[in-house]
Amino acid sequence: MKPYRFILGLCLLATLHQAPAQDLKIDKKVAKSLKKVEPTDIKKHIWYLADDKLLGRKPGTPGYQAAVDYVIDNYKKMGVQPSGENGTYLQTVRLRTARTGNNPTLVLSDSKNTATALIADKDFTIYPNPKDANASVMGTVVFAGYGISAPDLGYDDYANLDVKGKIVLVLRGAPESFPNTVASYSMDTQTILKNAAERGAVGVILGNTNPKAPVPNLRGGINNVMHANGEVAFSRTYHPDIKLFAAVNHEQTDKLLSSAGINLTDAVAGMKNGKPASAELGFSAKAAYTSNYTDIESHNVVGKIEGSDPKLKNEYVVHSAHLDHVGIGRPIDGDSIYNGAHDNASGVASLLEIANVYSRLKKNPKRSVLLVMVTAEEMGLLGSAYFAKYPTVPANSIVADINTDMPTIIAPLLSVVPLGAPHSSLMGPVTKAANYLKLDIEEDPEPEQNRFVRSDQYSFVTQGIPALHIKYGNKTPDGKNNLDETVKVWRAKYYHKPQDGIDGVFDFEAGKTYVQLNFLIGYLVAQDEQRPTWNEGDFFSTRFGRK
Repeated sequence: MKPYRFILGLCLLATLHQAPAQDLKIDKKVAKSLKKVEPTDIKKHIWYLADDKLLGRKPGTPGYQAAVDYVIDNYKKMGVQPSGENGTYLQTVRLRTARTGNNPTLVLSDSKNTATALIADKDFTIYPNPKDANASVMGTVVFAGYGISAPDLGYDDYANLDVKGKIVLVLRGAPESFPNTVASYSMDTQTILKNAAERGAVGVILGNTNPKAPVPNLRGGINNVMHANGEVAFSRTYHPDIKLFAAVNHEQTDKLLSSAGINLTDAVAGMKNGKPASAELGFSAKAAYTSNYTDIESHNVVGKIEGSDPKLKNEYVVHSAHLDHVGIGRPIDGDSIYNGAHDNASGVASLLEIANVYSRLKKNPKRSVLLVMVTAEEMGLLGSAYFAKYPTVPANSIVADINTDMPTIIAPLLSVVPLGAPHSSLMGPVTKAANYLKLDIEEDPEPEQNRFVRSDQYSFVTQGIPALHIKYGNKTPDGKNNLDETVKVWRAKYYHKPQDGIDGVFDFEAGKTYVQLNFLIGYLVAQDEQRPTWNEGDFFSTRFGRK
């Protein structure tokens, strides 16, 4: 264990295992409303949203629109006010699927000006450009290691490396000393592109360290969010200053590095141990490609429970969940409808029942609460990224996000993992709410899943908003405390498969507990005079924290 990870681990342990908080005392009417959460209501919502009639709720389809209509109808019944665009419950999200055109070219020239034209889909692939239908670029190639610049963590691939006007070759990865959340952020293509662009690079080529792995198959296209004027609103694979984003196979990666006397295996081993291997390479690259587009419109659904405090009602606590799933796909055991009952009809049901808890209160909390059902999570967190960056309320008025994504209600909920909470003061209300419901708080039993940066709460984090995502812990009634093993078996059979339907495994009492816990966390934040804050010196605070 490396020093930075060890120190961070101690901090997280101290946060998670602090002395028990004082018993939470909440208003009797709030407690009474909480007790009225009915597992059968959760089941009803899931059964509707995961019905075959909705055809997997893919954005841009009648099935997704039916889900939107269902949410709006329930918002109206529960007294949730519209907080979308133009007095509606809706925020338009313009989705563009971009595809690289036929016959892209990538030519490498060595120091002797010997040019080699690489073979598309074998030697290389080029990510489509969602804005420019025709693009070309040329420049010398520079090896920039992992493409990471984190001098505060003692690692910087760009230190003393001139990449202005050049194309950088990078490998996906991070030093072993980086915590999982930090490593995931560092390997995000957005981060890689941003780091390269900020230092003047004009292109990024992803290298491949696996001799058996092909280049990425991009025939299905890359999804993006567009503004009405045709500008890119959000993309995970596009930066306006990067004219080429490509990937090459292992053979070409090795060839490029060998030109500078770099052994690929040795370089990776050194980088894993925190030793950058950046260097000038003896090659230049020239690329040209076209892109074509398919555009659809989808919607986020935004409802508001207005706060009771004259001043604090202008600040918002967000509860988010994604409404979409993946639609119709490859048949498995004769079924091709990917219903998404757990992923994420269960999360949507949870938010609707949080709204129901509020509907029974005579007095709302001090701050306002937004219930945001986002689109296109399965396409790359696109709906949440758009809402977090361009919210329907003033951006600085959002104080926190509590996300619910596939809570996995398949067994009694006895302990929880508050993904993201240890990075901010949100750990306080999490601890109080968990103690109130007699739930243990644990560390993530599956850190390798990198779940903190894989769901919609991460979109809020990147806009400087403290956020969390409550997942199951390991505690089980039989004392074996191995729920993660049960979940792994469940995931293999159901996750992103047609089998995730209403005939699957459910524990609706666990669903009730999720509703109660997430409601209480949001309610406590909404009642607190102080806004949530990032922990001093926290990694995500230094990258994204509001000034």
